[in-house]
Amino acid sequence: MIIGIPKEIKNNENRVGLTPAGTAELIKFGHSLYIQADAGSGSGFPDEDYISAGAVILQTIEEVYNIAEMIIKVKEPIKAEYPLIKKGQIIYTYFHFASSEELTKAMMDSGAVCLAYETVELKDGSLPLLIPMSEVAGRMSVQEGAKYLEKTFGGRGVLLGGVAGVHPAKVLIVGGGIVGTEAAKMAAGLGADVTIMDVNLKRLRYLDDIMPANVKTMMSNSYNIRDMIKTHDLIIGAVLIPGAKAPSLITRDMLSSMKPGTVLVDVAIDQGGCIETSHPTTHDNPTFVIDEVIHYSVANMPGAVPRTSTIALTNATLPYAIKIANKGWQKACKEDKALKKGLNIVNGKIVYGGVAEAFDLEYFDLENVV
Repeated sequence: MIIGIPKEIKNNENRVGLTPAGTAELIKFGHSLYIQADAGSGSGFPDEDYISAGAVILQTIEEVYNIAEMIIKVKEPIKAEYPLIKKGQIIYTYFHFASSEELTKAMMDSGAVCLAYETVELKDGSLPLLIPMSEVAGRMSVQEGAKYLEKTFGGRGVLLGGVAGVHPAKVLIVGGGIVGTEAAKMAAGLGADVTIMDVNLKRLRYLDDIMPANVKTMMSNSYNIRDMIKTHDLIIGAVLIPGAKAPSLITRDMLSSMKPGTVLVDVAIDQGGCIETSHPTTHDNPTFVIDEVIHYSVANMPGAVPRTSTIALTNATLPYAIKIANKGWQKACKEDKALKKGLNIVNGKIVYGGVAEAFDLEYFDLENVV
């Protein structure tokens, strides 16, 4: 198969779809790899590394899209890329369709085969291609939240871990999945007073068992959230419904009960956000303030640590990329049910329920599309 790796062009997105090591693996199976010039430079992988791995460097993004049967990316295509996508071309990347009707309709119009990393799902319900970036984003949420709690950034001037004789900051994490768990580990490690909330009692029992003493668990519901936000300094939204829009658990009216300088980090922003007042921001302008509450809602948080993120992502996505390249997407998805769940749009038709539901569009059973 002919595989193309374009340079990411989203704001401050320094990750790349494939490492040189991943490139070498695909070439080992007899596939052709075309990489856009400087695509890996932001992650610390110069063109020479890809050439050594056996890839061909192309100068423009147009050349990459034009030659490739499969495009491997990190982030969803943006408007400038829409015209480049060809009918029947496999686009293998994070899409997060439920957060953008424009993107959804553009990909329907393209006739491409859209395989979304975030909805590839194993039997146990885990999301193997989302986990690596959820781990990064969860850890970064605390790192960024701690920074914006500093008075110089408009925060309350609270040190996350406190010092002897001074109480640590209070951190509330809404959602006990991968993001929430990693955030709790980081916050706890820095010495904060942490509460993690979830709707799944079994998950809370597990977290209660594995977390250190400065992490407490609590059932997530509207009453408890309203009560807890009054006293917490850093609040992290870490809720995910695979392939669907995130629910708004922290509403506009709740801001008035928060302390001035409270920091909200909405990690769910890729899926529409779980904080009603949040909207996607960029690494250039990561925050905004409403009612003296700081909102951080960067839609590609792991893009700030691209070397770590790119290696972690390739580790997870490469085995599936090899299956797609070796067998073609139809046979690969037929044989691998987890990968099959990654199919969101095929030949202009939505084949993933959560995406159709988000925009009240027609859903098609995959068996009637291929």
